[in-house]
Amino acid sequence: QVQLVESGGGLVQPGGSLRLSCATSGRIFVINAMGWYRQAPGKERELVSAITSSGSTNYADSVKGRFTISRDNAKNTLYLQMNSLKPEDTAVYYCNAQVVPVPLGATKNYWGQGTQVTVSS
Repeated sequence: QVQLVESGGGLVQPGGSLRLSCATSGRIFVINAMGWYRQAPGKERELVSAITSSGSTNYADSVKGRFTISRDNAKNTLYLQMNSLKPEDTAVYYCNAQVVPVPLGATKNYWGQGTQVTVSS
């Protein structure tokens, strides 16, 4: 079994910063791609940013230049540094990981429980 636990969300004023973390634990052989998604009220879940195991990244156009994704493979932890936050960044942020479990099997997709980010004055 694999667990993803996000932390670091909260209330921040426009222009502020937050750093999200996603700790992955359990019976893990290797973690391939990881990513951050978000879902605002009344909207579909969308990809914010993703990173491969080798460190290649991609970002949604709406966050390019403001958000930075990174990962610590030794700790199986994913991060999202969010700067210059805007009210439209308000959403529940979810961590996603593509995990090869132990015992070895097919890659499975896992999600965290989500962390609320609210950008408001």
